[in-house]
Amino acid sequence: MSGIVASHKTSIAFVSNSAWSVYNFRLDVINNLIRQGYQVIVLAPDDPYSPLLRENGCHFIPISFDNKTKNPFRDISFYWQLKRLYRTHKPDFIFHYVAKPNIYGTLAAAANGIPSVAVITGLGYAFDKKNWLYQVIRLLYKRSLRVAKEVWFLNNEDARVFIDEKIVNIEKVKVLPGEGINTSHFSPYKPAQEVHHTFTFLMSTRLLKSKGIGLYADAARILKKKNYDVRFELIGFFENHHPDSITQEELARWEREGLIHYGGFANDVRPFLTKADCFVFPSFYNEGIPRCLMEAAAMELPIITSLNRGCKEVVLNNSTGYICNRHDPFDLADKMEKMINLSAEERARMGKNGRALVVRKFNITTVIDEYTDTLQNDLPD
Repeated sequence: MSGIVASHKTSIAFVSNSAWSVYNFRLDVINNLIRQGYQVIVLAPDDPYSPLLRENGCHFIPISFDNKTKNPFRDISFYWQLKRLYRTHKPDFIFHYVAKPNIYGTLAAAANGIPSVAVITGLGYAFDKKNWLYQVIRLLYKRSLRVAKEVWFLNNEDARVFIDEKIVNIEKVKVLPGEGINTSHFSPYKPAQEVHHTFTFLMSTRLLKSKGIGLYADAARILKKKNYDVRFELIGFFENHHPDSITQEELARWEREGLIHYGGFANDVRPFLTKADCFVFPSFYNEGIPRCLMEAAAMELPIITSLNRGCKEVVLNNSTGYICNRHDPFDLADKMEKMINLSAEERARMGKNGRALVVRKFNITTVIDEYTDTLQNDLPD
């Protein structure tokens, strides 16, 4: 368990598609491992979060990585890059995240005789359609995961897909309760309400169409036409050149119509969460367990989210919030209208139920113990 101290020479590598994701999703795990005496190496593309990882005691190694390319020659060069870096830095154990590090990193680790775990954080676009891209990804995953020590999933449905499609053997599969959340950091704090407080919905996400931002805007339009005095907040960042990104023009049009108030990217979402009355996330993306839902629930916000893999696991319908139909702005607007018309006491009760669920099911301590137990059991002698 988490109290066991490792040798100071034991190094653990985390390999992902951005320093931002490692810092935001795995910092609690990393800090715990460092406290136990492990050396932590992070391999990811350089971004503004790289210095923060270094400040927290990580050895950061920048890598060249293009998550959007479908060019196999670039992907092969990614494999050779990782293989060389693993040979140079000699980590004792590696955790890989997202598709290309999972595939090419796992193969590169095996080529260097280094045990590794592939963490499937969500199925993404390749699994939406059974087209040529899916067939290629399936074959690559099947080949690479044979040499992984374990394959971790964040929800049962993703694990079932990989097993049913014969991509991975069930003996290697472990399902985590998401990537966990620090419920001390994300804890309830409600500022005093203004006398004329406007009911506020909040959505915090990457600005992708499949996250349901267009549905959010359409539901806002429906409610505005019913003369509700409601504010619809949106925070998040654009992913330049992402094929699923909403456009700057779309967002500007929604703002001109008075449907959405865009607050830009927030390094700390807690001030936004404290001012909101309800969190909305109508995603139809192939989610793992969305962190934004865990954050909102941990801060005692009632939630409205879609009947979608990964999302529905964080909400108990009619107890911690409401579940709406996928791709359905009218059902979303209906659930939002129900939320508006609840009493403040009823919403507060939903929020408390939501935090209790997150503390019980998604607490970061459970995830930290999974990492520690795996390292104790699978590190070479």
